[in-house]
Amino acid sequence: MDAADFDATDLDTADLDAFVAENLDRYAETQGVLPERLAEFGDRYRSQGYLTRDRLYEIAYESSTRSAYHVEKNPESRCREVTRNARAVDGDFSAIHLITGLSGFKAPTASCVLAALDGDRHAVVDTRVWASLERLGYLDERKESFDAADYVTMIEPIREIAGETGHSPVDVGYALFAYDDRVREGTLH
Repeated sequence: MDAADFDATDLDTADLDAFVAENLDRYAETQGVLPERLAEFGDRYRSQGYLTRDRLYEIAYESSTRSAYHVEKNPESRCREVTRNARAVDGDFSAIHLITGLSGFKAPTASCVLAALDGDRHAVVDTRVWASLERLGYLDERKESFDAADYVTMIEPIREIAGETGHSPVDVGYALFAYDDRVREGTLH
């Protein structure tokens, strides 16, 4: 099945698993967030219970170099408070919404924080991931900017795909990113 012909309604679990595996292998060819860097941030986050402004800046820089400087506007104490609270709160909307309260963190960059913390529940999301979910029939329209509610909209089918294939949500997100990187014609925005 050609990559452009994938549609979730036509895929059985084996096809969906092959789709994720193939595109996950291609992720290294993209300019997406480096999984090993995200894992390092997650290790630090879990061990100390919060992230410092410096670590948040590094995550933001990995995700969006152009807007990372906004992170420096956050007081150190607020960075620690918000990331500590994001670990403790129940609900995807609440967690992502807390992080987007920090300067320099719109939903896509905030998703990096959640994915670093728990890749078995969260994924890095952005325009490419949304477009892939739309191409696969999980979403009905294209979208170019995201808020906390949009994160919840994306993470639900990502978790569905993860559950069907045995891949983690973070890996499904990387695969969806790589798929769009491969099939998109024209510019991203």
